Amino acid sequence: MLRFIAFLAIAVVSVSAKEPSQTPEAGAKFVGAVGCRSSSCHGGAGEKRSQYITWSQKDFHTRAYAILLDARSARIGEAVGVSQPQSSARCTVCHSPFQPVAPSRLTSSARPDEGVSCESCHGAAESWLRGHTRSDWTYATRVAAGMHDLRNLYVRANACVACHQNVDADILKAGHPELVFELDSQSVNEPKHWRDEDPASGPRSWLTGQAIALREITWALIKSPPDERSQLLDQENALVWLLDKTGFGNDLTKFSAFPGVQQSADEIAERAAKWSPTSDSLMAILQTLAASDSEFRSSNISRQNVFYRALRLTLALERLALALDLSPKIEKELSALRSDVQRHYDFDVAAFAEHLRALRTKL
Repeated sequence: MLRFIAFLAIAVVSVSAKEPSQTPEAGAKFVGAVGCRSSSCHGGAGEKRSQYITWSQKDFHTRAYAILLDARSARIGEAVGVSQPQSSARCTVCHSPFQPVAPSRLTSSARPDEGVSCESCHGAAESWLRGHTRSDWTYATRVAAGMHDLRNLYVRANACVACHQNVDADILKAGHPELVFELDSQSVNEPKHWRDEDPASGPRSWLTGQAIALREITWALIKSPPDERSQLLDQENALVWLLDKTGFGNDLTKFSAFPGVQQSADEIAERAAKWSPTSDSLMAILQTLAASDSEFRSSNISRQNVFYRALRLTLALERLALALDLSPKIEKELSALRSDVQRHYDFDVAAFAEHLRALRTKL
């Protein structure tokens, strides 16, 4: 079963003596999105008050529960012995996060059909809902009161990855889409209902997310029987290869056992969340990645392994090019690479290598 850590406990942050003292309430209740939708809170106009509107009208997370009611989900459920996906814990753990929560922790306004709503990411709001808009509450005060510290990219990635990377093998075979976690682009596509003032937040999110994805894939490998490891091993190898290219994963290649890779990946994620890259350092990584076309031309590893490398590489090139304002210049080449990695079953290694060479030349 997928591990659901969107409600993960966050360590209490120390606060100044001048701030109101707050302690998270043990077993705080979830109040539902209704607690955020007032026009005077997050359901109004303007950049600081439109978060609920953005979520309710544009965010795909609002459809998470509804997807369980469609014909495709019914077929997947039937194939894995689940008669009602909308009430099975194997599905609701990610598609309807309020359902696995003990009834004693849900108010009457917290509805399971909300899908993935505000508190799935920000934490049970009972202990901080009324106070978090007070002028004397700093961000540290809110976190001390129980709000999840999502400004910390390591915490943010952990809140997302459990439902955006690993899927049980039998569910995948039944037709569930394969998941590929990439924190930066998935945040943009959500779409964002927050501001990232730091221009380095994009590549920092990307790198943190890739390290977290590697950690989770390695965790899945540890718990999987040997006959179900092939695809996971290829995904792990692709991320080890990618992180090695960035200079962050130099230690990964020395491990022969999964626990070592898992721990190292987690340490990389923590460092990446604090990464402050310069334009020069980002360009250096971009050029190193683009120069890997020869590895695809002469690769002697499995075709599936090469596909996952190509997929992770394409995501990396997109995010780095965007951060460096190079996307318009190389959009034709990026578009060709994106098209190459749409489907693993007809992936053309030679075509991908040629398109990557063209991008390298353009840079």
